[in-house]
Amino acid sequence: MDHASAEWMVRLYVEGWKEGNRAKILGSLDPACVIKEYDGLTYRGVEKIGRWIDTWLGDGNEVNRWDITSLYVTGEVCFFEWVFECTFAGTRAGFEGASVVRFHSGKIVSLREYAMTDAPAPHEWGPEHA
Repeated sequence: MDHASAEWMVRLYVEGWKEGNRAKILGSLDPACVIKEYDGLTYRGVEKIGRWIDTWLGDGNEVNRWDITSLYVTGEVCFFEWVFECTFAGTRAGFEGASVVRFHSGKIVSLREYAMTDAPAPHEWGPEHA
């Protein structure tokens, strides 16, 4: 998959979440797509992913920010880093992370998220750590 097509598909997925647009999110996915979130939750197939979207976007939940900070494509695989913020169950929270995306026939067939969650915020290593 060429860089422009891969980037467009990833941005379609991310923008769909930011807009709360179920059709846009699902439109970027292969029917057999598997999504693995940073916490281990796994969604297999667009039917289950659609139910997850409906549940997640309900009751005032929303993605407040999902900024892609870097994106790399190599063959049928894309890696991208991001900053994410959402309001979920009345609480606003956020974190930084990265995703690995695989494509099949021009669509996302797998997406796996990784999150930086151990530290409260990025920080520099210094002599006090030695």
